[in-house]
Amino acid sequence: MFKTRLLSGIVLVVLALVTIMLGGWVLLVTLAALSLAGMQELYKAMGIHTGEFNFLEYAGYACAVLYYIAAYNSFERLGAPFMILSLIILMGVYVFCYPVFEAEQVMVTYFGLIYVAVMLSFLMLSRSLPGGSKIVWLTFFSAWGCDTCAYCAGMLFGKHKMAPVLSPKKSMEGAVGGVVGSALLGIIYGLIVGGKPFEYALICLFGALLSMVGDLAASAIKRNRGIKDYGTLIPGHGGILDRFDSIIFTAPVIYFLAKLLLTL
Repeated sequence: MFKTRLLSGIVLVVLALVTIMLGGWVLLVTLAALSLAGMQELYKAMGIHTGEFNFLEYAGYACAVLYYIAAYNSFERLGAPFMILSLIILMGVYVFCYPVFEAEQVMVTYFGLIYVAVMLSFLMLSRSLPGGSKIVWLTFFSAWGCDTCAYCAGMLFGKHKMAPVLSPKKSMEGAVGGVVGSALLGIIYGLIVGGKPFEYALICLFGALLSMVGDLAASAIKRNRGIKDYGTLIPGHGGILDRFDSIIFTAPVIYFLAKLLLTL
């Protein structure tokens, strides 16, 4: 299992390197595909995806694709309008197909669009910022860096449970180690690439805090639905949401903090 997990992790890192370095439409298509896969995992967990054709489910996927095209062209000008348009489209499906779908199903479908597609799209938006080829990596240092540092710190010093019911293996000491480790990674990265070490550290610190919320939020949904993993797409890791749960929460924070601290 460890070997499988390690090899899968290496493949993910290589794919991230290639797609983010290339940017543009390659990153757009990659993130859109990941979002659609993640949305399907969430819809399956919540009972929207059943294996049979579901007009509401596919309307959610269509809205995700439309949003990505809009955000790629101009997030500032088209992002919010297309999120509102997506809600109108889904409510239209609900109304004109009534009583096929229940209100809760529409809410879950729209939630999946925002939670997975919109949140994950901020990787693309960070890449599009001035100096974005450097900035976007802060998301991974905050999320995956925090996860690795927290695991090591927890193994060495962990005594006090952070969320005993939701995630018994996570400790307060591990959480502190994860946040501190992410901030240190930000400083080191800033020094290597000639960025702003203090600002990078601050961004990674806040990003790490949100990454833990994202991880626990995804775990809470799984516990509510009685499942262990969202999927099996990534060997040793589970599904897209199992591996990108912290990235989903971290990406928007990095984008807005970068705009505030690095590009103004």
